[in-house]
Amino acid sequence: MRVTSPSTFSLTVERSKFHALLTPLSSVAEMEALLKARRRDYRKANHHCWALRLTDASGTLVEQSKDDGEVGHPGRVLLELLRKHDLEGALVVSRIFGGVKLGVGGVSRAFRDAGQGAINAFLRRPAP
Repeated sequence: MRVTSPSTFSLTVERSKFHALLTPLSSVAEMEALLKARRRDYRKANHHCWALRLTDASGTLVEQSKDDGEVGHPGRVLLELLRKHDLEGALVVSRIFGGVKLGVGGVSRAFRDAGQGAINAFLRRPAP
């Protein structure tokens, strides 16, 4: 299913704030512009982890993810969420560190929960 409109979700875990965005994406090149906007909107965020799934012009399914230096492979976790729900679009989660280390499992869980929240917000919308 193609993501047709943006949806957001925010989550706080141990004073760290996680801001998730699920949004349509038509090309891999658009990802850099999206990340630039996220860095501008969330200047205090230490990490902007992301995943994307889309069908390119040749009909090939493209999947990419990036951890942006965060522990626990959150980019891969976000990509798994897109696969699980068979969504085509981009999922970005920006983390503003709150001073408490969450550990590898805690970080992965927090990114997953934030990403899932944005997906749930999108899936709950009534069809146009």
